[in-house]
Amino acid sequence: MRVGVFSTKSHDRKYLEEANQRAGSPHALDFLDARLSRETASLAAGFPAVCVFVNDRVDAAVLATLAAGGTRLVALRCAGFNNVDVPAATALGVVVARVPAYSPHAVAEHTIGLVLTLARHLHRAMSRAREGNFALEGLLGVELHGRTVGVVGTGKIGETVVEALTGFGVRILATDPQPNPRCLERGARYVPLPELLAAADVVTLHCPLGPATRHLIDGAALARMKPGALLVNTSRGALIDAPAVIEALKSRRLGGLALDVYEEEERLFFEDHSSDILQDDVFARLLTFPNVVITGHQAFFTEEALREIAATTIANLSCFAEARPFGPGARVEGF
Repeated sequence: MRVGVFSTKSHDRKYLEEANQRAGSPHALDFLDARLSRETASLAAGFPAVCVFVNDRVDAAVLATLAAGGTRLVALRCAGFNNVDVPAATALGVVVARVPAYSPHAVAEHTIGLVLTLARHLHRAMSRAREGNFALEGLLGVELHGRTVGVVGTGKIGETVVEALTGFGVRILATDPQPNPRCLERGARYVPLPELLAAADVVTLHCPLGPATRHLIDGAALARMKPGALLVNTSRGALIDAPAVIEALKSRRLGGLALDVYEEEERLFFEDHSSDILQDDVFARLLTFPNVVITGHQAFFTEEALREIAATTIANLSCFAEARPFGPGARVEGF
């Protein structure tokens, strides 16, 4: 089956080609640098399937163009599908498939790294050391041991974060519509979100993005948080109201912020903007704070995760091409 692979980077080509070869090369992969959008959707004409990533735009207008060009499958090489208009896809007869799980350890380990970076000012220490400055003023950190960490969302990634945190001697609070028995076994206590925000020294977000969770952390939520608490987001950027977070940082209500995702990241992440003038004033303001750490959506970016993502993506393509059932959780059903 011919597949148009959008937003291609060198690692996408490497791991998808390897997975395709291991499967017997059943698909003709056409790698495109362009992101999928209303302006580029016509590039998919003639492809029965397209393969897209987190910042490709797959709204109703894009889907209409895809369907008109003969596309019948949108294969996401990620778990989240908030960038896809699933009801529009269903109405057009376009199947949407995703990678429901790949390596929760990749995101969980990156999360722990961000927490430690904030708690011990590692980003500032590393920057100083490169300039020959080894003074300790301004680098006084806090220990995680004995503190309270709030985990918002305890699916596979949240569960793995909870597991990792147990080694630090912290008290773990969690919130999720469906409590995870494995988190309970590891000592996590489930509480309503307002109670978690009020008690936690560290809040880390691991829930999907949807209407109920968009700007979950807004001005009201930030006002409930424990003064000086640290906030970490490695899930989806729009879980956080960035302007409200800026105000909380300015007032010192929020003690630190670590982001691997950003609501308007599609115009920034995965590209080199080092020679550009940033046009996003909110993002530029975030970069000015000494207690803010930002990575460019790299929490998933490990060899193990990329290998699993590619294998599942190729399997999804084969299931569609051969009219076989998709694996558990892979097909995104219309609603």
